[in-house]
Amino acid sequence: MKTFCIIPAFNEEKNIITVVSQVKPLVDEVVVVDDCSSDRTADLAERTGVVLLRHIINRGQGAALRTGTEYCLKNGAEIIVHFDADGQFLSQDIKKVAEPIKAGAAEVVFGSRFLNSGHSLAMPPFKKYFIMPLARAVNKIFFNVNLTDPQSGFRAMSREAARKISWQQDRMAHCSEIMFAVKKNNFKVKEAPITVVYHNFGQNFFGGLKILKDLFIATLINR
Repeated sequence: MKTFCIIPAFNEEKNIITVVSQVKPLVDEVVVVDDCSSDRTADLAERTGVVLLRHIINRGQGAALRTGTEYCLKNGAEIIVHFDADGQFLSQDIKKVAEPIKAGAAEVVFGSRFLNSGHSLAMPPFKKYFIMPLARAVNKIFFNVNLTDPQSGFRAMSREAARKISWQQDRMAHCSEIMFAVKKNNFKVKEAPITVVYHNFGQNFFGGLKILKDLFIATLINR
């Protein structure tokens, strides 16, 4: 099955070449969506020979994934993988999220760092003990979504699922919105164990509050 991997990127010039080089041999097509980076992210990605899509303004990760997903559907993708540009995900885990779809066992697969005994390398305590439990509770109470990883950005969808799933949140709340759409459409869902390698960037207290703000906005929209 033809597998496309979307990598949304914003100011990732330090990581984009490494991430693309690791992902490229594992899929049929890599689509990098540059979200109006102010550094060399787009130029470096283009040199690797991937498909490069560019936003002329910074719209957020959710919007970048929507742009990439629309491209993949128009160009014959049968499985669409969402993958981060910051080096937190491991490329070898792409097989884990894509395989259940290839086998017909699932239509959507979410990567879960909580199904792996080595699930998080240095997960920030605020994220581990506050953000994640709260996000899991919100997903369960408001969306009736009961998954082990409430904010998984590493996922795979079949073509049919990607056609029917839509999300309006341009930023981090798209994670919960996608889970809600999957539940609403009664797609066959599985979780796959993944490893997440945490870096300092984006893991501070204020970054966590921003995720929670976006999450509650998504809750209001989808109730």
